[in-house]
Amino acid sequence: MTVDLTQAAWRKSSRSGDSGGNCVEVASNLLGIVGVRDSKNTTGPALIFSSGEWSAFLRGVKGGEFGR
Repeated sequence: MTVDLTQAAWRKSSRSGDSGGNCVEVASNLLGIVGVRDSKNTTGPALIFSSGEWSAFLRGVKGGEFGR
């Protein structure tokens, strides 16, 4: 499946800092999908999740489901 990400508004966590570390960017402004990409390779591939999948992931993170 090909998804058009040209209108994606990518954002990075404010906790990422400016040191160029391992960061991801998220685009959640697209209808029904959320894009995730490597902030060091912005022209590279992106992972695409449904809005429901992304919400379930965030609930798991906030609930401590994935540990440290």
